Amino acid sequence: MKLIITRYENNKKHTISQDIELIEDKGAAMNVVNIYPDIEYQTFHGFGGAVTEAAGYAYSKLSKENQEKVIDKYFGKDGNRYNMIRTHIDSCDFSLNNYEAMSDPEDVEMKSFTLARDEKYILPLLNAGQKKRGEPFDLMLTPWSPPAFMKTNGDRNHGGKLKAEFMGFWAEYICRYIKEYEKKGFPVNRITVQNEPEAVQKWDSCIFTGEEEKVFLRDYLYPAFIKNDLSHVKVNIWDHNKERLYERAKAAIDGETDKMVDGIAFHWYTGDHFEAIGITRDAYPKKELLFTEGCVEYSRFSASQLQNAQMYAHDIIGNMNAGMTGFLDWNIFLDEKGGPNHVNNYCDAPIMIDTENDTFEEKLSLDYIGHFSRYIEKDAKRIAFTKYTDRLEMTALKNPCGSIVMVALNRTEKELPVSLRMNGKTADITVPGNSIATALMS
Repeated sequence: MKLIITRYENNKKHTISQDIELIEDKGAAMNVVNIYPDIEYQTFHGFGGAVTEAAGYAYSKLSKENQEKVIDKYFGKDGNRYNMIRTHIDSCDFSLNNYEAMSDPEDVEMKSFTLARDEKYILPLLNAGQKKRGEPFDLMLTPWSPPAFMKTNGDRNHGGKLKAEFMGFWAEYICRYIKEYEKKGFPVNRITVQNEPEAVQKWDSCIFTGEEEKVFLRDYLYPAFIKNDLSHVKVNIWDHNKERLYERAKAAIDGETDKMVDGIAFHWYTGDHFEAIGITRDAYPKKELLFTEGCVEYSRFSASQLQNAQMYAHDIIGNMNAGMTGFLDWNIFLDEKGGPNHVNNYCDAPIMIDTENDTFEEKLSLDYIGHFSRYIEKDAKRIAFTKYTDRLEMTALKNPCGSIVMVALNRTEKELPVSLRMNGKTADITVPGNSIATALMS
């Protein structure tokens, strides 16, 4: 068994790797963690983050040498091995300003449609990551707002709703975006119908009730996908915070739309609500449950790197144990201010780029996410476990090759002893205070 432990002391990261022998279990009863590989739960699709215009802009300011280094941190074999990416249809808050692929309501044939903005910053970053990875990403597209002319408030920002007369046009617009991405060599696996459909934001936003999302999907978007030969693209609803996850699923999924909805996406900004994931998993066991956004917002958090990293690990573990099937962080890169962001809604990212001095900083969160993403492979199965204390947060998965990954988080100051038991074997390990540990077993 290989054990990798990362702890953070005196503002420095310390990582150790050691080989530990699993020996015959002689009846350990105290400090026990049991792992049961034969009891399987959901299939896990993988890890990733968001390639926003802000991320692409910050990346573009690095030298070629440093661009290669940061790409390797996320997509290389020795990096976090991300296989999933989310990006935005037209602008979002993490864009340099508002923009849209076309803005002419008279252009019913979309002759003025252009991805010029995506081609400047987003697609070069996607291309570099895909090249490093050696194969296409599991790619999700998400709209923050329809074009302003399609909305009741005539504005990309400040909420508003999609006008009824533009529902069909908006569905075709989304299809066009997907097809343009695929023409450029970026196959699209998934979309969400609308980012944060219950939030009126000062940036790009649009309101959909559960009934409105259902009607748009059923009567416009799904038929447009069929018409445009895009039935391979999976549709996720909600894409908002966890506390109303079940309610949105219940409102949008019925006998007609069940086949149209592949999953329910969620964010973390209103708290844990791991039970909401579990309730939704029980009610809709065949649906994906994708974490599609979370970040350390400067307007809400000013915690230490350790606390920020622990927040990621705590949420990944809780979501995964409740039934999550994929994890997508928010911006993979940001500049030294936590942007650019056209409404100054700055936040943290696992890699921050100093656009003036051609340098970058790896945050502890990058390594904490990596304790999962480097070792849990695409299509791994979550498996059963028991643990002796709630001071130890943990999850366990079985990779397609049969190897077992256990990740344990200790947010306390004190070290926690563990007698790890699996398949009649045992190993004694220690998880230090304020650390994260990953055990790999064949």
